[in-house]
Amino acid sequence: MVKGGGFHAIGRRKEAVARVYLRPGTGKFVVNGTETKEYFGRVSLELLIKEPLVVTGLAESYDVLANVTGGGKSGQAGALRMALGRVLVAVDSAHRKTLKAGQMLTRDAREVERKKYGRHKARRRPQFSKR
Repeated sequence: MVKGGGFHAIGRRKEAVARVYLRPGTGKFVVNGTETKEYFGRVSLELLIKEPLVVTGLAESYDVLANVTGGGKSGQAGALRMALGRVLVAVDSAHRKTLKAGQMLTRDAREVERKKYGRHKARRRPQFSKR
């Protein structure tokens, strides 16, 4: 529970970190001070973000304020989805089963592999020349 009477949770994916604040309201969704359509610019990412609210049927009953840092838009959307799932479980633990079934509470552990010396990228080798 947060000072203003809402709930708070953190989600991560790749290098992105999302902090979500949930308050009773009308379904307003603000990310870094802007609307989700303007911030993410892709409908697919917007659907991904709002999925936990839609699955639990709470899309119109809470206002969401999110601060997202690090990574790209896709990683930020994944982090936001996880944080939103976590905060909905904090609101009512009965939502845990449906959110877990949709893999909205699972941390996606995939990270970018580091570049190795003698390689062009992490795994790409230099071109072989026989002569």
